[in-house]
Amino acid sequence: MSDPPHELTGTQPPPAKSRPRSSLSSAAEVATTSGRDRIKKSRPPPPPPPPPPPRREARVPLRLLLHVTVVASGVQFGWALQLSLLTPYVQELGIPHSFASFVWLCGPLAGLFVQPLVGVMSDRCTSKLGRRRPFIIGGASVIALSVLLIGYAADIGGILGDRADAAVRPRAIAVFVVGFWFLDVGNNTIQGPCRALLADLTGKDHRRTRVANAYYSLFMALGSVLGYAAGSFSGWFKILPFTLTSACNTSCANLKSVFIVDVILLVLSTYISISSVKEVPLARASSSPDEETPAQEAFFWDLLGVFRYITLPIWIIIIVTALNWLGWFPFTLFDTDWMGRELYRGDPNGGKNYNTGVRMGAFGLMLNAIVLGFTSVMLEKLCRKLGSGLVWGISNIVLSFCLGAMLIITAVLKNMDISSTGLPPTGIVVAALIVFTILGAPLAITYSLPFALISARIEALGLGQGLAMGVLNLAIVIPQIIISLGSGPWDQLFGGGNSPAFAVGAASAFFAGLAAIVAIPRSQPTKPKEPAKPKDRG
Repeated sequence: MSDPPHELTGTQPPPAKSRPRSSLSSAAEVATTSGRDRIKKSRPPPPPPPPPPPRREARVPLRLLLHVTVVASGVQFGWALQLSLLTPYVQELGIPHSFASFVWLCGPLAGLFVQPLVGVMSDRCTSKLGRRRPFIIGGASVIALSVLLIGYAADIGGILGDRADAAVRPRAIAVFVVGFWFLDVGNNTIQGPCRALLADLTGKDHRRTRVANAYYSLFMALGSVLGYAAGSFSGWFKILPFTLTSACNTSCANLKSVFIVDVILLVLSTYISISSVKEVPLARASSSPDEETPAQEAFFWDLLGVFRYITLPIWIIIIVTALNWLGWFPFTLFDTDWMGRELYRGDPNGGKNYNTGVRMGAFGLMLNAIVLGFTSVMLEKLCRKLGSGLVWGISNIVLSFCLGAMLIITAVLKNMDISSTGLPPTGIVVAALIVFTILGAPLAITYSLPFALISARIEALGLGQGLAMGVLNLAIVIPQIIISLGSGPWDQLFGGGNSPAFAVGAASAFFAGLAAIVAIPRSQPTKPKEPAKPKDRG
């Protein structure tokens, strides 16, 4: 009988018994294996796999950049009050007009040393909070304490022995100057790290750097609008009646009240900014002196040595910035004083006309800040279309023409008959307000474009962004020192007015405009040309 067939189940038939291998077959297998090994050894090794594509760092969203720049509104609110109210107020305390500019010398001197020092220290800072945020918090704290010191200067002077009806109150002046000095120290402490933080967050993306600085300028405009509006309001002492004391009249009480509001706004805006984004702390190993470049080893006493690393394009930016601020500082120093003294012909130590003119000047600066905000929004599009150099140059020429218009308005008013009330004609006031308003556009460019330009060009030098802001700050504060030292003697030499400083500013701004147009190339990125497609020969 034959065996039955295997069923299709999972079992396998038993394996057949293997036959014993002969020595000849074993030798043949060994020879074949050794031949394969020789062939493998003779072949070249396979090429290594291609490296993985570099990981792109996550970009900080523009929304967070917007939150980081909120602190500019709180800082600028106090700066607007400083610009519009403190020059008139210090004259009310008894400092003559020809010496009022020397009080402002505190600010440039503080900026000359403080901001470069803070810039270098923030580049090296290894705090758990990051490199920039500790200095932002410290600067905001100093500003808050200093504005309270300025606001209560008259009260402190009265406690120390000043009479409220005295023409000169030396103790109140001393307290004011100390507070003014610390206010400028705080402003210079916070500004550089804020700008450097934006540069850190945007990295090598120059377009986003310009956008971030435009956001910063936008919040500066918002703070200016609120600050100048608060400065032009004369009823703050009614809202905060405890500010009105025997040593502090209504003008002083208004100043004290708005500075209290400034402290609240500064605390809120600083908290929003520093809590919006987390900085990566700088590793202590990366900040060791052995790994730093010569440019990074510069401290503020070696700051001048940094200039040997600076290239020609950066020198051009520094020179244009210096000429630009020779134009701007006479306006920022004497804007409301010009309105109260030369248009309304008031006396800081008596009469209502001067205070009326100061409030009108603050209103004009509020209009100026509104235009500043709109220009900040449009600035990126203007730079892409026209180029940064042309935009900056045109803004300087506009500044020059506006300062010239202020000289013309002053000359025309001197030849006019003023009414018995002493108030200027409506047309003169409207013309002055138009000049103040137009100046908001070039001011927005001044607050934004130089910082974006130098951030984009400083990266290749191995300098930290904090030190870069300190170097640019020298081009801002040195012109301020020149104006602060020169405007008083110029006023005495030419009859005791603001016109000489405005004339110097107009000429400087005009030359700055020409230099920017001629020497700063267009920063608009050009699209790379596509390679030509090969022609078909078939």
